[in-house]
Amino acid sequence: MEKLFHIFVISAEVITEIRSHPTKPHRHEYEELLIVTKGNPVHFIDFFEETLTAPVVIYVAQGKVHEFMPDPETRGWCIRYRNDFIPTSNFHFYSNFLDKINFTFNRGSCQQEIGNLCEMILFEYEKHPGSPDVYRYLLSALMAKLEAEGKHNLSEEKDARTPARIAFRNFLQILEDNYKRPLGVGFYADKLNTSVRNLNLVCQKVFGKSVSEIIETRKLIEARRLLLSSPLNISEIGYDLGYNEKSYFTRVFTKKTGLTPSDFRAAMQPVLS
Repeated sequence: MEKLFHIFVISAEVITEIRSHPTKPHRHEYEELLIVTKGNPVHFIDFFEETLTAPVVIYVAQGKVHEFMPDPETRGWCIRYRNDFIPTSNFHFYSNFLDKINFTFNRGSCQQEIGNLCEMILFEYEKHPGSPDVYRYLLSALMAKLEAEGKHNLSEEKDARTPARIAFRNFLQILEDNYKRPLGVGFYADKLNTSVRNLNLVCQKVFGKSVSEIIETRKLIEARRLLLSSPLNISEIGYDLGYNEKSYFTRVFTKKTGLTPSDFRAAMQPVLS
């Protein structure tokens, strides 16, 4: 996408066009927000497919392989932006640790508020396409609203200032700097001056996953990215991510995705080409 930002309404005409010329799984060099207010679209991302029920938000991080398959009743908005258009959002940050980010939001006043923000963004974008300051500000407001609605998906903690939430965020920052190294849970607990038990309790409370599950997810998200974009072979990718044996890396990857690394790479060749 050449533009920094683009928004359009998912209208009946757009749905007809999409269904007449369906896309294949693809990846793009921008962030995408799909705000679906009606319908039951199917969303495919990194080999996970799910039928969703509106109202629902779908976030697709840059580089993720996905396909959006709307039903005839699907309506809403699509917002696309380069990741330097607004400061890094929690969606972007958490996309490194979650296989997918989508969540429902409440009908009624919440849906009305989200809809109003989308309409305001669209109006400003169409009226002043070359002056992005206003619709950048409105997009930041929309992201804040959506992140508040999605807190049950991104985090079980309602208050971002609680000690558990702060400790969890610190853990993720340390993990981001070290996930390629063959380090155990004890390393991260020591870095945070806590016990393995306490760190696991924090992660379960805030994220609903154990420390080892979060570490593994981060490694395998990176593994899928490398399989798509890197010339490294399977052994080299596994070694780069801290797996000393190709067979162990293959077992872990296959258990998580249902495909071996080689099969995943082969299946995604149409996307790469």
